[in-house]
Amino acid sequence: MAISHPSESNQPASKPAPNSALSPVPNSERVFNWHNHASLWFSLGVGLLVMQVGAYLVPAVGSRDAAIAIVLGSLIGSGLLAWTARLGCQTGLSSAALMHATYGSAFARLPVLLNMAQLIGWTTFELVIMRDGTAAIGKQSFGLGLDGIDGRVLTTLLWGGVLVWLLSGSMTQRVRKLVSRFALPLVIASLLWLTWQFGGQVQAQGLAAFWARPGDGSMGLLSAMDLVIAMPVSWLPLVADYARYGKSGRSAMSGTWLGYALANIWCYALGVMVVTVAQPGTDLVTALLLAQGGLLALTLILVDEIDNAYGDVYSGAVSGHSLKPTLSVRQWGMGLAVLCTGLALVLPMHSLEPFLLMLSSVFVPLYGVILGRLATANDPIATRARAVDWSAALLWLGGIACYHLLAQFAPQWGAALPTLGATFVLAWLTRPATSLALVGQKA
Repeated sequence: MAISHPSESNQPASKPAPNSALSPVPNSERVFNWHNHASLWFSLGVGLLVMQVGAYLVPAVGSRDAAIAIVLGSLIGSGLLAWTARLGCQTGLSSAALMHATYGSAFARLPVLLNMAQLIGWTTFELVIMRDGTAAIGKQSFGLGLDGIDGRVLTTLLWGGVLVWLLSGSMTQRVRKLVSRFALPLVIASLLWLTWQFGGQVQAQGLAAFWARPGDGSMGLLSAMDLVIAMPVSWLPLVADYARYGKSGRSAMSGTWLGYALANIWCYALGVMVVTVAQPGTDLVTALLLAQGGLLALTLILVDEIDNAYGDVYSGAVSGHSLKPTLSVRQWGMGLAVLCTGLALVLPMHSLEPFLLMLSSVFVPLYGVILGRLATANDPIATRARAVDWSAALLWLGGIACYHLLAQFAPQWGAALPTLGATFVLAWLTRPATSLALVGQKA
């Protein structure tokens, strides 16, 4: 009888790296309370980009219709975000794991990769916004020429370095200490000041005339709501990556809903007020700087933009870890932050904005199917043991086609809500009757 050598028979087999992105978060790591959820999503909902999109509403629609679209669109879009947050908290699963649970372990790689591409693009765009905002502040207030090549490189590397530093630490600690305790009060103070300044200018011009001002007819009420809903919907592929660390589904849902809805309504409304009182041809950043105390308020909002970039990169890192778990979430995050900083130096990001918006549209039907399959299930963490769920995959692809057809041929009806509603209902009607395996066990 042959005797095996100890180094061959007793050597423990090497274990594969744990894939924390596809496994539920243990209870010991669930540290987010209601205040943390609300603070995080209020902070992520505040941004110059949101104000700029809000400025697009007028004069396309009248002031009254703009107000209706802002309030209803924010409540609906934030409600969808909150519903997904509740699902992520209940299951403890990341966004990538929810995609695996719905579409199958093989097919889910496609939306996960698309999500990473989207997040890299939006992070790069955020760095460009911060760079350009810094250049505007430097020129307007201090006479610094930061819009040249040297200045662009310096400011991009500065914000990129801050982003890399943030990604080097614990996400939960960053949210609980930096966002909830430090950033949130400063951002609220800056929004209050800007509201006082521009609200006073609107009042001086006459509130009655402001409310009675008609639109030019280039956008209907439903289309305006679609534009408002676009912002919270763009965060759908990220929300579970944070909500999974919550202590309860109820607090995750209510905190996310209130925090983001309030920020979205506030920033869209500010965009409308700024464009109403600004001189023709004045861009948003310049208009903010010209307001009394605008320099300090804009600086605080600009600093808050780093939260948006951090939120994108962290979620992209979780998605990357789900595909290649040999690299930790922290390593993925720092690597992606360096990549985005490099892209911000060389890509003409302003011309890529339409492409990024088009790429974002694939996630409306994606989450319509996810919510239809998982959010109403008795055991949402369970999924069938299959590589591809063809019914879910076909519903998603059909939803993408529906979204673009509506945008092309029936823009007056909007595209986001009809597509989301159709994919949700069809996914719910075709949901599997039984569940055979847990996604956490398959990780």
